Amino acid sequence: MNVAVVNWRDPWHPDSGGAETYAWEMASRMARAGHDVCFVTARAPGQSRAQTRDGVRVHRMGGVFTVYPLVLLWLLVRRSRFDAVLDCQNGIPFFTPWVLSRRTRILLVVHHVHDRQFGVHLPWWLAAVGRFLEGPMSRWTYRRHAAVAVSPSTVRAMRERLRWTGPIHVVHNGVNAGPPPGVAKSAAPRVVCIGRLVAHKRVDLLLDAVTQLREQWPGLAVDVVGRGPEEAALRARLPAGVTLHGYLPEEEKARLLASAWVHVSASQGEGWGLCVVEAAALGVPTVAFDVDGLRDAVRDGETGWLVPEGGSPAADLAKGLGAALDELTREGPNAYNMKCQKWAGRFSWDASADRLMALISGADVEER
Repeated sequence: MNVAVVNWRDPWHPDSGGAETYAWEMASRMARAGHDVCFVTARAPGQSRAQTRDGVRVHRMGGVFTVYPLVLLWLLVRRSRFDAVLDCQNGIPFFTPWVLSRRTRILLVVHHVHDRQFGVHLPWWLAAVGRFLEGPMSRWTYRRHAAVAVSPSTVRAMRERLRWTGPIHVVHNGVNAGPPPGVAKSAAPRVVCIGRLVAHKRVDLLLDAVTQLREQWPGLAVDVVGRGPEEAALRARLPAGVTLHGYLPEEEKARLLASAWVHVSASQGEGWGLCVVEAAALGVPTVAFDVDGLRDAVRDGETGWLVPEGGSPAADLAKGLGAALDELTREGPNAYNMKCQKWAGRFSWDASADRLMALISGADVEER
């Protein structure tokens, strides 16, 4: 089949994240299976307009907002070419049914519902536009098409908050990480936080918790890995014991994470939590808030700890991390290795891509 994957960014964009990993893992496996695949996305400064990687033809155009009309125009010119389109919604979708023929099979991929996050990142009027496009406009546009969600939390949010009525199939993220050889747990407690440095990830809550935690564990080291618009503000207020690494190559990131006692996510909500399962694959449990997506990726008490969020999120996070470090000090930093790795072993990019390709081909795949 001729397939187009349309996504806001590609994995080499400076602001890329888990959604880009998901889209690319699917696209590259579809190409490997013999399909003709185009990956259509925005173009960051310095990126080429077109290239071929892993058998996938990448086409880049437009910026944060202009990518949407430009991609629609690009598809309109080629509307008879594609048998299937993977339309990835990152806040708002590309509305590809507007320009494609009825015979083209369209799958809408939703990582998580953004309605509450629009207000964190945008002025009120633009946030209202975003909620309208994500909700009523998307619901009407894709009413004849199936959707793919990455977790049960996303399915629930689509049904309850977007009032989605059509079929939704769960296709999980996979995991590539495996334990790097020769890496031992750090002698002193080490906490690692990995993710984009954006407002809704709330890395500032971790920084607020560190001072309190270091009263009990003076040697506590905290490593923050990632980049994003919040980096300068976070770097200006780093407490003792915290290192903000920015971007790290995958191998270096994996070695740092594998040495940690615990991984932490302070996010207000995720579609799934790819970093959580990548940490689990390295034998590292996660402390996270009990919120959408993260409550699916973390098995509370088995592969990490879910923290209820009350009136003081920073104090709640400090309490949850403190309890985790207490237990790991008592039981040993490797206490959760086997359970974490067993859980991560359930998720495979190959299996997820097979399920997605079955959906694209029109197979009768059971909703779940």
